[in-house]
Amino acid sequence: MRAWIVPTGCKGVDELRLRERPDPPAGPHDVVVRVRATSLNYRDQAVVAGQYFGGAVSRDTVPLSDGAGDVLSVGSAVSRVKPGDRVAATFFQPGTPPAALGSPLDGMLAEHVVVSEDGLVTIPDHLTYEEAACLPCAGVTAWHALFRAGRSVKAGDIVLVLGTGGVSVAALQLARAAGARVIATSSSDEKGARATALGASDVVNYRRTPEWEQEVRRLTSGRGVDCVVEIGGAGTLARSMRSLGRSGKIALIGFLAGRDGDTNPTPLMMTGSSLHGIFVGDRDMFEEMNRALIVNRIRPLVDRVFPFEEAPAAYHYQASRAFVGKIVVTV
Repeated sequence: MRAWIVPTGCKGVDELRLRERPDPPAGPHDVVVRVRATSLNYRDQAVVAGQYFGGAVSRDTVPLSDGAGDVLSVGSAVSRVKPGDRVAATFFQPGTPPAALGSPLDGMLAEHVVVSEDGLVTIPDHLTYEEAACLPCAGVTAWHALFRAGRSVKAGDIVLVLGTGGVSVAALQLARAAGARVIATSSSDEKGARATALGASDVVNYRRTPEWEQEVRRLTSGRGVDCVVEIGGAGTLARSMRSLGRSGKIALIGFLAGRDGDTNPTPLMMTGSSLHGIFVGDRDMFEEMNRALIVNRIRPLVDRVFPFEEAPAAYHYQASRAFVGKIVVTV
């Protein structure tokens, strides 16, 4: 089979290599999946640049945590899925402790993968493979942030999503389906228009309005928001805290705005709010989310699809930040 490889010690996208590899062995509880589509997360940029937790990969590694495909065969003890089922792999695979696909485990950017039956979910019938490949990291992270961390978002709440990447767009779609009002920030009016089309009530251009938390408070008549989907990290955390209303929550997910900034927690204390660290989620959350997608007929937003042979171009496009939603590579 063919697989893309992040070579040992890799420091950049241009070092990615497409190679022939033997099919991975499968045990009695394992499932062989024919991958049809994969998607990129910002984590994947860090892995290929040698800047993910722990530094550069210490062995040749198949990248990408997110993918969907068909079950080709199952081990003798497998009972959860059968050949022909359409499935997606969970971000964390079973183990003690659980480990993530794409680093440290081999990931999904290959023609065939072998995963534990407990590390798979069936995908909703109304989704394409490309759409389903967007779910394992961004979708589950958004679900965790909105409905599992702290008080669940409910109808009538106000949710603030930062930016228009995969997690933020998924959170926008899920929060709107739950009856919440969603305010988004964006770096451009063009991206903002796409967020509005997905249901955002208001969009704040943070390049034009650097003190965007003041505009958020104005848009909520001084009330503040109930939940912030915080993908910026320390660089935006202070503004997110000042955006909160009484008993709100921040779901801290990424560090796209940098690892340094004002993290004084006083605004949380003054509003009785809470801060939750989110690192994707488990299989139960994935299956809960899928049920919500089915009921509400939600489809993840795919910005652009690249063929398997052009995977490095997908990385470069993601690095440009010119997209909204998710970038997919078909296999």
